[in-house]
Amino acid sequence: MRFPSKSVGRLTFLLIWSIALSVHAGSHDEVAAATETTAPSAFPFSYEFDASETYVGDGDVTRGSRDIRDFDENDALVRLVLTPRVRIGILRLGAAYERYDFGMSDFAQLPDTLQSANLIIGLDTEFSDAFLIRIEAHPGFYGAGDLESGDFHVPFIVGGTYIYSPSLQFIFGVGVDFESKYPALPGGGIRWKISPQWTLDAVLPTPRLEFSAARNWTIYAGAEIKSGTYRVDDSFGDLRRPVRLNGAVLSYSEIRTGLGVELKISDAVKLNAEAGYQPYRSFDYYRADIRYREDGGAPYGTVAFHAAF
Repeated sequence: MRFPSKSVGRLTFLLIWSIALSVHAGSHDEVAAATETTAPSAFPFSYEFDASETYVGDGDVTRGSRDIRDFDENDALVRLVLTPRVRIGILRLGAAYERYDFGMSDFAQLPDTLQSANLIIGLDTEFSDAFLIRIEAHPGFYGAGDLESGDFHVPFIVGGTYIYSPSLQFIFGVGVDFESKYPALPGGGIRWKISPQWTLDAVLPTPRLEFSAARNWTIYAGAEIKSGTYRVDDSFGDLRRPVRLNGAVLSYSEIRTGLGVELKISDAVKLNAEAGYQPYRSFDYYRADIRYREDGGAPYGTVAFHAAF
């Protein structure tokens, strides 16, 4: 089973993005359960749509005496989740596609593409009036270059929110990926409405401090932790060396820190622009004992679109 590679992947992203904008015309890799206010929809059920594009400038990674220098990064994400209400809660049914393109040499020990295409199958439900629970699985293909049947695995999250008051919530959870170097990683934090203008949204993987500058404008400072596990193809090590990289599992992670602005176009539609610095990045073939780490950071810029109807 094989899926198209770089050019088709970008075309698919742009096509879905264009369709989404037409539908809305005129119109957080999180482990916490949450509720969202939605606007009226032309569809018989509610849904969420997200799309983002991030560009990271030239950066370097190192492994002992080996360096890979001056490569950039493009990270594109598109996600659509239907959220029909059922007797036991709110279902989360959808799909997501994410693709990293790196400016790597053809003979570098690191792939020039990482991508994932996965379903989203989850449920938001109430344990009590104060406890909200989310269970969500992401079965799909996570690979380097073309996606193949051997790239399939099923990461999932289990999390929840304790609503202490309308202005203070405690979020907790765990993300599980049995292909990862660390199969289970905790997440969570707090969301505190400090004042009418200030909100501390200190929840991993996207903690930030927000300031409502105007009715429809929010300025924020924060960070984003991104990670994923991917499998390279069965002949990857034949060209890149050593051969133990053939079919190897790669854990990729990065941290972005920056400032951003969010424009609330309507109750349902938001547009974000963000810029900052990427201080950390790691490519880890943990089973093959080969790891590259950031050697100096790089600037980045992000634009993102979110709609919930």
